Amino acid sequence: MKYQFYRNRVRFKNGQLRLFDVKPYLNKGIFKELKNESYFKKVRIVWGGIGWPNEQDLSSDTLYYGGLPSKKKVKICLS
Repeated sequence: MKYQFYRNRVRFKNGQLRLFDVKPYLNKGIFKELKNESYFKKVRIVWGGIGWPNEQDLSSDTLYYGGLPSKKKVKICLS
């Protein structure tokens, strides 16, 4: 996963690369904590999606269907 503030680039097992912008979520409830850049960078893979230490999670479906196609290479692969 490559960090660009408030965006995550992910590669799925089907070979698709997607760039997901988290900004639309930042003013919603539990996701407000993601405004802190150092906290945002604590993202990890959880249950096929991504998540942060205080249980803010985005599913692989959210990342895939809400993400834009991307051509840049990434190292982390999601199902």
